[in-house]
Amino acid sequence: MQRRNFLKLAGTAALAAPAIRPAWAQSPTTVRWWYHFDNPQNTPAELVEKFQRENPGIRVNAEAIPWGGGNDYVTRLFAALVAGNPPDCAQVKIANQSRLLEMGAIEPLDRYLTGWAARSDIPDTAWTINRAPDGKQYYLPLHYVVLYLYYRVDLFQAANLQPPRSFADFLNAAKTLTRDNQWGFGMRGGAGGHDNWGPFVLGGGATFERGGMVTPQAIAAAKWYVDLHREHHAVPPSAPNDSFRQVVDNFKAGRTAMAIHHVGSANEMVQALGDKVSATPVPRAPDGRGWTLFGDEANAIFAASRAKDAAFKWISFLSTAENNLILTRLSGQLTITRSAAANWTLHPKRFLDASFDSLPIAAVLPDTPKTPEFVGRVWPAGMQRALLGQITPEQQMREIEALFHG
Repeated sequence: MQRRNFLKLAGTAALAAPAIRPAWAQSPTTVRWWYHFDNPQNTPAELVEKFQRENPGIRVNAEAIPWGGGNDYVTRLFAALVAGNPPDCAQVKIANQSRLLEMGAIEPLDRYLTGWAARSDIPDTAWTINRAPDGKQYYLPLHYVVLYLYYRVDLFQAANLQPPRSFADFLNAAKTLTRDNQWGFGMRGGAGGHDNWGPFVLGGGATFERGGMVTPQAIAAAKWYVDLHREHHAVPPSAPNDSFRQVVDNFKAGRTAMAIHHVGSANEMVQALGDKVSATPVPRAPDGRGWTLFGDEANAIFAASRAKDAAFKWISFLSTAENNLILTRLSGQLTITRSAAANWTLHPKRFLDASFDSLPIAAVLPDTPKTPEFVGRVWPAGMQRALLGQITPEQQMREIEALFHG
């Protein structure tokens, strides 16, 4: 036999070998999944073990990626996509969907969802919120939160104040409770602070529509928010740099009396403060308008994955009743399933009430490729400079307008 033919036959045999190996020799399919939890010590190991017992032909490599106010996680995800080395699936947000679609990076899930029995356990509103502009479903809902206002019950009672319902109530409380190394509001001027800014600026009249950031009403709302620091000094001096951890720690320590976050912080707050902490919807503008962030979270499968079927088994497992309940214990967020929500015991009722009472004004950031740039660069850089007096609130708003509309 000529050497060339021998090599050709040998190569053919090598390619065919996996198909004729006995079952015990088959390598399991590996699914790489990226995730993030507010508490980095929490691990999905229990869920991975349970899934692998039920699906012995699949192994899950769950990789924790730091959230970093959204900047770290999103930057690493897009860097992995550009480098051609993304995970098979990952946690994603609506604000990034358009950019992922523009890149052709995510796989439509409709063919899987058609036969998925647990689909009806997820409310129609969740599917609608996550549906792409082309009408397809690329995101499988996972869990959610709604941002509300935490307040220190003990400090409010001592000052004879009620939880604020309006901007005027909020400003009065913030000024009254600022004294002796204590500040009324824990402003998040650093990474991720756009969702603290939104209730007052978007709730105060700004919009992401063309011209919506530069109307007199929008600019006045932006100035009102910056003046909490510049004029009233009702937030900690560190506010221009403060991110999630600083805001929560200041609140627990009594250095601030109000903070904006979601139910994911409730158990940590209660563990530190007990009945001294409660929550209420974010305050509304004088015209009764309000805005708060609907914190969506879903899973997506990436188009480059070679394990799409196995990846869907994994992400659908995570969004199924009892498994979703285990996941929410780790994420600190709210279950996406009707069945798990029926007997919810993971957070004190007052925080669930604040979440549900906030739904009428809850919204998401615009689904456009510009939004990640707004979250990751334009908003934090502009907010910090505005708080430091390096630019005016109007200049900050014009930068946002220019990003979205040129």
